[in-house]
Amino acid sequence: SSIEAARSALRSLQGEFSQRIHQLVDAMIKLRIYVEAAIDFPEEEIDFLADTAITDQLSNIINELNKILAEAQQGCLLREGMNVVIAGQPNAGKSSLLNKLAQRELAIVTDIAGTTRDTLRQEISIDGLPLHIIDTAGLRESTDTVEQIGIQRAWSEIEQADRILLLIDDAAGISAADQTIIDKLPDNIAVTVVRNKIDVSHQPAAVTDGLLGKEISLSAKTGDGLEMLTQHLKECVGYQTAGEGSFMARRRHVDALQRALEFVRHGQQELEQYQAGELLAEDLRLGQEALNEITGEFSSDDLLGRIFSSFCIGK
Repeated sequence: SSIEAARSALRSLQGEFSQRIHQLVDAMIKLRIYVEAAIDFPEEEIDFLADTAITDQLSNIINELNKILAEAQQGCLLREGMNVVIAGQPNAGKSSLLNKLAQRELAIVTDIAGTTRDTLRQEISIDGLPLHIIDTAGLRESTDTVEQIGIQRAWSEIEQADRILLLIDDAAGISAADQTIIDKLPDNIAVTVVRNKIDVSHQPAAVTDGLLGKEISLSAKTGDGLEMLTQHLKECVGYQTAGEGSFMARRRHVDALQRALEFVRHGQQELEQYQAGELLAEDLRLGQEALNEITGEFSSDDLLGRIFSSFCIGK
């Protein structure tokens, strides 16, 4: 609800998100100080490679980054809307579904396969939840130049989606052409199979578990089962659990967290494979820089000051 969204936004503004990021940055700085002191002042005999506390701290940082990232991603979808791409073969009913979701005639619908040749975008709202619905050209082999461009654009949209609605003609069942599309779908993007045209196959509207996840049986023509799809999309965003800890993060926050996680994971690999403290320190620095985009700056001079105060070096 809008009250939950307001509470979540308030929690974000009042600093719960910021506080957890700051705690992460502090943990990374602490680890960097330890590692860099061992590199820069070897006479202090800090043997961090033999110290399991290092690997434990690294694991803790990675676990916390994963947790915050998951919550930020959910919050980002609640705040900025989920990109939902409608994909499938020509004439599967993609444009009809877009029109039904938007509750108006946006896309031209005909019985001629390949009517949609470009991507159509529409922002809709389901109970106050923003969704960006993208209708795409039917996926098939084509010799038509304009249609080929539309199909290329369709695949480009699919690769950038938060969720893919894969439309299948329920009356025809999953064909070899459908399977070809399924095999080409990106592994890292969630897919909901929508079995359309139940008005022709005479099947009931339903939500079932399939090979790719949830499957929704509906009719884009009559609207039967449409509410099951909108409810499913709300659940995908985490609408029901939005009050339980997601932050109203922005996409740039999510991007910064993803980069920080990549750097720290890379540093962990460098340490495990090569016992390379210098490479770990550099990855921690890069990870911390990524988080600084959310919180503010922490310079190398600050770090040097912390190293001296932490180890009483030069006293």
